[in-house]
Amino acid sequence: MARKAIVVKQQKLAKKYFAAKKEGRKIKHPTKYYNRCQLCGRVKSYVRDFGVCRVCLRKYGRAWMIMGLKKSSR
Repeated sequence: MARKAIVVKQQKLAKKYFAAKKEGRKIKHPTKYYNRCQLCGRVKSYVRDFGVCRVCLRKYGRAWMIMGLKKSSR
C-alpha cells in the first residue's frame, strides 16, 4: 500500500496534468506525473488498459468484477 501523502501528491499532479492537456498546453515537469493503480495506489506493474496494477487486476479479474477479462486457463 502506498503512503497516503504520496498518493495525494500524485492526485494533485494528475489534476494539473489533465487540466493542462485539456487546455492544449504543457505542464512544467511532465515526467513527475506517473500512473498509479486507482484501487490501491501502487506504481509498479500498472496495466494501462484497465487503470489498475497487476495485483488488483488478478484479484478483481478472478472475482469477475472487470468486464472483458477472461482467465487464460480453465
